[in-house]
Amino acid sequence: MKFILYLSDFIIPLIFFYIIAYGFMIKINVYEEFLKGVKDGFLTVYSIAPTLVGLFLAVSVIRNSGLLNLIGEGLKPMAGVLNIPAPMLPVILVRMFSSSAATGLVLDIFKEFGPDSYVGRAVSIVMSCTETIFYTMSVYFMAAKVTKTRYVLAGGLVTTLVSVVASVLLARGM
Repeated sequence: MKFILYLSDFIIPLIFFYIIAYGFMIKINVYEEFLKGVKDGFLTVYSIAPTLVGLFLAVSVIRNSGLLNLIGEGLKPMAGVLNIPAPMLPVILVRMFSSSAATGLVLDIFKEFGPDSYVGRAVSIVMSCTETIFYTMSVYFMAAKVTKTRYVLAGGLVTTLVSVVASVLLARGM
């Protein structure tokens, strides 16, 4: 076990040294390539920043206005059919937009029900097996200049539903 701990401390520096050594071996100016990558990264951040700010603002407005709780109340009957605990509904909805906002909601659930409760376990599994669909689509598609998304949204929503149901079943089995 200690070997894995030591390895985890050294794996990132080893990867950096490997990349630098490989660059020297094939006679590439590693520093210039690094600077090109940094410049490209800044351009990407600059191009997606308005989208990120818009998403964060929208999630904050929805959460703080009480609209999220209203939507959660409206979805309770469907959640009951799928055996999804009602306190998880806001987390599931926000998770599709923002992981950090969903994490805040998860911490609220932990405070109210405890992390070892059924709801705490289920929401933990949901957080680990679902994706921030809208965030990912907006950021990555914008950065890659993808305009035709086809069935990505529908696939993401179906995958999220399946993941939530599987999370509830796994938490119930624990």
